[in-house]
Amino acid sequence: MNIAFLGLGNMGVAMATNLLEAGHQLTVYNRTASKAAPLEKLGATVVATPAEAVQDAAIVFSMVTDDAALEALCTGPDGLLPALPKGAVHASCSTVAPDTNRRLAEAHTEHGAHLVAAPVFGKPDAAASAKLWLIMAGDDEAKKTLRPVLEVLGQAPAQDFGTDPGAANIVKLCGNFMLGAAIEAMAEAFTLAQKSGLDRQQVYEFFTSTLFNLPIYKNYGKLVAERHYQPVGAAPAIIRKDLRLVLDEARTQTVSMPFANIIFDQLSATVAKKEEVDWAGFAERVAENAGL
Repeated sequence: MNIAFLGLGNMGVAMATNLLEAGHQLTVYNRTASKAAPLEKLGATVVATPAEAVQDAAIVFSMVTDDAALEALCTGPDGLLPALPKGAVHASCSTVAPDTNRRLAEAHTEHGAHLVAAPVFGKPDAAASAKLWLIMAGDDEAKKTLRPVLEVLGQAPAQDFGTDPGAANIVKLCGNFMLGAAIEAMAEAFTLAQKSGLDRQQVYEFFTSTLFNLPIYKNYGKLVAERHYQPVGAAPAIIRKDLRLVLDEARTQTVSMPFANIIFDQLSATVAKKEEVDWAGFAERVAENAGL
């Protein structure tokens, strides 16, 4: 199948590599063209514009940083939308506001194509090993076309959240909030334990082998317990953007989310410090505030 992949950060490169290894013909575009070099060596065709990338594609993947980047990719100069073949399916994998994908889905329909929101959960290493958790929402027929290709990228079939393209993004924002709340909870618990004279590593090992024996607590908890926030899966600024979207949606739906405000503030402080750390590094603010 002819597939286009637009947006080649760490996540995009890993996902595109798996598509190539599954035998798909891949055309790729990235604003910084040098990031496409590893994929070109694997057989991908590298082009200079989004429009050129999608002109022969049955399926298009996009994985970009934010709403503005996605809008520009679709409707900016040399954007993909006018060049998208009739009936093509655009899998919008970026973490954006629900209304952004709703609006862009309408624009795709006007051009005779489809947008399916398909955000993912997982770090770049999970993307590289095809162990992402996948969700999707949008036109039912378009999802049928997309589903077999998504299976190349994830460890389970994509969970379908209906025909509203914004629904998958709401799930993605809820998930990122829950991850942030878990990191904040572990940071506070491990800091309390350390200030009380206990070894925070031992406390981490106890909880993650008993009550919280789950990958999220084990993986992020290790960073928090060791207070070493490397390697960088996602930068604090990127997830701060996601928490801002969470709070925007909460205001729209009249939902009080005090924990989301706490996480957003912790991420803001981390971004202000310009630290080159994983987004879980906001946990260090808890230790600092406790005098550690």
